[in-house]
Amino acid sequence: MAGFAYQLYSSRRFGPLRRTLGMLRELGYQGVEGYGALLDDPATVDLLEAGLGATGLAMWTSHISLAQLREDPRKLIEVTRRLGVQTLFVAYLDPAERPSSEAEWTAFAAELAVQCEPLRMAGLTVGWHNHDFEFIALPEGTRPIELLLEGDPSLQWELDIGWAEVVGEDPVAWLERYTHRIAAAHLKDRAPAGENLDEDGWADVGSGTLDWATLLPALRAEAVPQLIVEHDNPADHERFAARSISALRSIERSKRAT
Repeated sequence: MAGFAYQLYSSRRFGPLRRTLGMLRELGYQGVEGYGALLDDPATVDLLEAGLGATGLAMWTSHISLAQLREDPRKLIEVTRRLGVQTLFVAYLDPAERPSSEAEWTAFAAELAVQCEPLRMAGLTVGWHNHDFEFIALPEGTRPIELLLEGDPSLQWELDIGWAEVVGEDPVAWLERYTHRIAAAHLKDRAPAGENLDEDGWADVGSGTLDWATLLPALRAEAVPQLIVEHDNPADHERFAARSISALRSIERSKRAT
């Protein structure tokens, strides 16, 4: 059974990086996920490479921006080889960049497939990380996430469970539908309405409104390769990291005992 990884974006306002990695290792995380800004700065890449080596944490996956994919795939290949990254997820589309029709999303998926080719030729897996807008139906009735995955059969998916819940989607239904395309999942929790406003309404995993006693076994049953803990804006990253992995382990212990 794969252990839990941690999205370093959750700790972007805290630091230093080496201390964050040490904290995660002590809490029992087995890996971390990077994000675009970490890969852009050579000095940060040096720190990250050293920190991963010192702690034994793996970095199997990382987010990248669409601009990074388009502008310098060779740099991405070089950095991922240094850090041991195997899969890259395009993480976000600014509102101005988002297609607005089925035809536009289909064309975007075809363009994305071409842009991903240098990374795939170098042995990397490339996928898409969702937010909320990929689930919102277009005028034709289709969803952008469907068009992305249908438009490029090689594209993998990092299912962000928290964002799916925000727009009222059932993550388990999507998980079952696209089992063989889901290379990772973000474990993210949502606070009750009106709470945790200083943290943009997010919560430590296991302390919010999502049903992890159902979600976590479903993820395990479908053998999702990477389970990555994330919070978009924690007030205290150590609290978040500690409470989240503790809650997830508790759920798994209780399931094994039954």
